[in-house]
Amino acid sequence: MTIRRVHAEERLSTSFPLQAYAFESSPITGPRAEEFRAYLPYNEGNRTLIVEEDGRTLAAASAIPMRQNLRGRVQTMAGVAGVATHPLARRQGHVRTLLRRLLDEMRDEGHPLTALWPFRPTFYERFGYVGLPMARTASFPVADLAPLLRVDLPGEVVWERIGSGYPTWRGYTERCLRDRHGFALFPDYRAAALRDRDERWLLTARAGATVTGAVTYRIDDHGGTLIADDLLATDPYARTLLLQFLARHIDQVATVQVRLPADELPELWLTDLDVHVEARVARPGSSAPMARLLSMDALAGLPVDPGRVRVELTGDRWLAGSYLLDGTTGALELVTGPAAEAGAPPVATLTAAGLSALAYGVLDPVEVALRGLGDVPPDAAVELRRLFPRQLPYLFAEF
Repeated sequence: MTIRRVHAEERLSTSFPLQAYAFESSPITGPRAEEFRAYLPYNEGNRTLIVEEDGRTLAAASAIPMRQNLRGRVQTMAGVAGVATHPLARRQGHVRTLLRRLLDEMRDEGHPLTALWPFRPTFYERFGYVGLPMARTASFPVADLAPLLRVDLPGEVVWERIGSGYPTWRGYTERCLRDRHGFALFPDYRAAALRDRDERWLLTARAGATVTGAVTYRIDDHGGTLIADDLLATDPYARTLLLQFLARHIDQVATVQVRLPADELPELWLTDLDVHVEARVARPGSSAPMARLLSMDALAGLPVDPGRVRVELTGDRWLAGSYLLDGTTGALELVTGPAAEAGAPPVATLTAAGLSALAYGVLDPVEVALRGLGDVPPDAAVELRRLFPRQLPYLFAEF
């Protein structure tokens, strides 16, 4: 039994069939198998590893070299995807072996962060991952947007196919990456699938020459639903411009469905909006995303409030050790060795998942302890709360 990296067309007979069996209707038919080849260019830069025995692929996993904003700084991130095992080889440790190797290699290549959409969250929590907020889906009658048709707004909207508008879309999401905590983007070779398939309309809000909001969407049928992807808006003007355009479909569709980040509150958009907001998390098939730090370098230099605490990181392949987290200068400094104990700072014992939860802003230090992700005395909790205040990340990309 060996582990090796596969490239290009090798994926057609190794990783792709396993992924299709794990995540699609099965068995696949001839036309679907032919589509695999068309999908190859969007995987060209992925790192795909397989477990192989006697020429048979037993398991596969891939990492997509992405970028993510962590508390205001954009860093490289390994997006883990396509984790699948042959049905006769399951529960034999192949995924654990692959994931260790894959994360070793991505960390060595300089990716201090990693994220994924888990098939089983508890499995990945043992690998140091912690849950991130699930995007919300808001559904409402398009007729309820009618009051917006009478509102005079600054700016304008531009409507086009995503195929032609892709450079504008890509440019705006790059801005979102710089500005929004947790936001992650695919590399160009993967993101281009949206342009090449050209299966969406693109709507952008603009203030002069500046794009201030964007959303891609499709319409399923006359009298049906306008299905919008993530609604991105820099400010309330941009969001309202986008919604005002959707209101123009009152005589065409019955319902609007749109994805939103966890901190968006559509119930406050309009007084009489009959809106249903849902974030469904279920297993299998609808898990919330997860993320973790792969290297302490991800924290060095982050802007923080003054705080000082020593953390003992235990039980982790990549982060284990003792570190002083010092934010007295306003930029987080990592100190190791004897200097880390100078001044007897408060001490917290954390798992990798516990530290990742704090860094991503999804748990308070007390919640970290309650979840069994560390031992955080009250004095250490005060310092950790100063360094890592709660802040909802918005992953955006699905992989």
